[in-house]
Amino acid sequence: MDILLTEPERMLQRQLRDFVQAEIAPCADEWDRRNELAYEAFQKVASVGLTGLTVPEEYGGQGGSLMDALIASIELARASVSVASIVGTHMGLALGGLYRYGNEDQRRRFVVPAAKGERLCSYALTEHDASSDISRMTTTARREGDEWIINGAKCFISNGDRADMVLLFATVDKQLGNKGITAFVVEKGTPGFSVGKIEDKLGIRAESAAELMFDDVHVPMENQIGEVGKGMRIALSILDEGRLDVAGQGVGLASAALDAAVAYSKERQQFGQPICEFQGIQWMLVDMATQVDAAWLLAYRAARLADQGQRFSKEVAQAKLFAANTAMDVARKSLQIHGGYGYMKDLPIERFYRDAKILEIYEGTSEVQKLVIGRAILS
Repeated sequence: MDILLTEPERMLQRQLRDFVQAEIAPCADEWDRRNELAYEAFQKVASVGLTGLTVPEEYGGQGGSLMDALIASIELARASVSVASIVGTHMGLALGGLYRYGNEDQRRRFVVPAAKGERLCSYALTEHDASSDISRMTTTARREGDEWIINGAKCFISNGDRADMVLLFATVDKQLGNKGITAFVVEKGTPGFSVGKIEDKLGIRAESAAELMFDDVHVPMENQIGEVGKGMRIALSILDEGRLDVAGQGVGLASAALDAAVAYSKERQQFGQPICEFQGIQWMLVDMATQVDAAWLLAYRAARLADQGQRFSKEVAQAKLFAANTAMDVARKSLQIHGGYGYMKDLPIERFYRDAKILEIYEGTSEVQKLVIGRAILS
């Protein structure tokens, strides 16, 4: 697939692969075992500019494209989906929204330090009864003078327990449904803002998912992002970029699982020959390789459309759907090829298998992606 990239993109890919192999891969299993957000991973990626990869240089970033972001997601996920998710939430969801919809003052106050990796960001949309259907949101924002008073709770918020600032979505009027949703920045340490339960997850255990609580949190008008009632549009536009990031995570995980399966099949001897000599194993590897290439091509198309300023909601939903399915299937087949050794924590295959499932759930379940695609092709 490298032939479809430009020379600067291939150079970025090589640099990131070297960085990931040296700084992320050796720590990935230990971070997973600790079962807490690997903040040192965030610091490592900040040191090479990944925390602001797509942010213009004048705001502390690298001025990269969404194709660059896709490449970064793939390379990080080859070693750790957790780390890819930390960066994707910080840069793709939170910073993407703050830069695109924030005013100049907000860009200077929030985007610049976050792009430099000095502050970790989170994105708070999901609630217990409002996940796929965010029109049922119950977190409220009430205007009082030159402040907003926030009350409510969010759940499963990536980076939530360690974030220095949160891009929060709340409704100014529940009766308005989608038309009442508005975006705000809530900063760590604001009175009334606290962290509740931190989830104990099946996979991506080096990335946190936290409950965030808002009890009469006073947010200045200067922290309102975009217009009142336009939060739904902001959230959905950001989610398209988030889905591209998840597609990259699927490609990266599946690529790593495939590489591991190929290497192991050449080494493992059974009945007097390497197991790669058996047709059954070869056909599994063929299917895996074909799926990985197809997932990459769908993600590539979505990223190119996005960088050209074209609408890409259907294409990125297809990329996310297929890459998530591919990651699950390739991780399963890789574990099967590894046999009992793949089931043990001595090898990263069991972590790949656990991590793959979240790709079918976050940034819109696979079923939601099908709804998006279906509506697009029937419109």
